[in-house]
Amino acid sequence: MPQAVIAGYARSPFHLAGKGALARTRPDDLAASVVNALVARTGVDPQAIEDLIVGCAFPEGEQGFNVARLIGLIAGLPQSVGGMTVNRFCGSSMSSVHYAAGQIALGAGEVFIAAGVESMSRVPMMGFNPLPNPELAKSSAAYIGMGDTAENLASRYAISRAAQEEFALESQAKAAAAIAGGRLADEIVPIATKAGLVDSDGCPRPGTTAEGLAGLKPAFSATGTVTAGTSSPLTDGASAVLVTSEDYARAHGLPILARIRSTAISGCGPEIMGIGPVESSRKALARVGITVADLDVIELNEAFASQSLACIADLGLDRAKINLDGGAIALGHPLGATGARIVGKAAALLQRTGGRFALATQCIGGGQGIATVLEAVR
Repeated sequence: MPQAVIAGYARSPFHLAGKGALARTRPDDLAASVVNALVARTGVDPQAIEDLIVGCAFPEGEQGFNVARLIGLIAGLPQSVGGMTVNRFCGSSMSSVHYAAGQIALGAGEVFIAAGVESMSRVPMMGFNPLPNPELAKSSAAYIGMGDTAENLASRYAISRAAQEEFALESQAKAAAAIAGGRLADEIVPIATKAGLVDSDGCPRPGTTAEGLAGLKPAFSATGTVTAGTSSPLTDGASAVLVTSEDYARAHGLPILARIRSTAISGCGPEIMGIGPVESSRKALARVGITVADLDVIELNEAFASQSLACIADLGLDRAKINLDGGAIALGHPLGATGARIVGKAAALLQRTGGRFALATQCIGGGQGIATVLEAVR
């Protein structure tokens, strides 16, 4: 069976929705810039690309239609390259990676771009015209707000506000150190906007202090513990990874960042959606025959500090291996783009650290988890 590998990774800068530097940039243009740069940086032959698979959590408006096909046309990919849009909310672009790897395993192509995009400035959470099923809404927490799920986990796992703020402070500190050390520059694609070139992230708050976090009001419940400072911000951004067969990458001299060893999906109660990474990670690790002790790099999406800490506790993860350059609390969480970012980042970190195994995993609104296990190729 052909083996799928990550042969390249790139992303746009991530910026705060509404007031950030990308708020006036169309998401299809944003993603096209990233796809274009990924092709140029890796040197892959555009004619060899089978499909462009784009994850988007709310594929409406400027990121509607079949936005993947439109992004391919805007990016100038050959018309022979297909385009498919995938929606699994926050897990959308990690599902894009999984689909590409599955197609390679089937022998249905050797070169894919798995990407993701979300403009939370230009398409609101829940979309423009949400129409919940009234019977499902009566009987299920399917439509529960994400902040409420974070509060549920904080309560269920007895995660204090102080513990959440400590975790958020760590994320900000790691991101600040990565920026200062130039460790994010290579993955970022500068984006041309009407106001000028945007070449760095706008979400991190390097001046964050414990005192500042402690002074914030609860964001979702007057008596709760989750604040804006312990939540990922609404974010605009795009990301992309090049997924090829290992044989193709070797034959064409492409960089091999990591081999995709296993993938997994799981479901959980919508009211505790943040715990989703636990079961998906266990399944993915078991499919490789390894445990968390074998992991060298972990990219755990920080939707909220409370849900991250709950997952860390249940899985027994080593915090020293998690989100080495900061996570979504600091860097931002453009919903449809996050999965490809953390898979690409995990692969890049394996190269940087010399580690062998990496896990990329995230929770998903509605009650799901998704995970990918990568192995370095030496």
